[in-house]
Amino acid sequence: QVRLVESGGGLVQPGGSLRLSCVPSGFIFSIDAMGWYRQAPGKQRELVAGITSGGSTNYVDSVKGRFTISRDNAKNTVYLQMNSLKPEDTAVYYCNVNGRRRWYDPTGDYWGQGTQVTVSS
Repeated sequence: QVRLVESGGGLVQPGGSLRLSCVPSGFIFSIDAMGWYRQAPGKQRELVAGITSGGSTNYVDSVKGRFTISRDNAKNTVYLQMNSLKPEDTAVYYCNVNGRRRWYDPTGDYWGQGTQVTVSS
């Protein structure tokens, strides 16, 4: 079973920064795209940022210029650097990985348990 372990969430003041990390806890044969989603109370989950195996990135408009997604393929780790945080960034942030658990498995989506990010003074 592959479980994604997230870290780095917390409480921060407006204008502050946080860095989220996500790594699989079990063996995973290969990873394609990786991404971060978030869900605020009463809202649908949305894609915040994604990164392909080749390093191409995409962001939701509301975080462009403030958030940066990156990955370390040697460590199977994906990061989300969040700067200039705003109260509207408050949400539970989920890591997502698309990959194969074993070489003969079809590609599938794996999710983390979520980490709370709260931006408040």
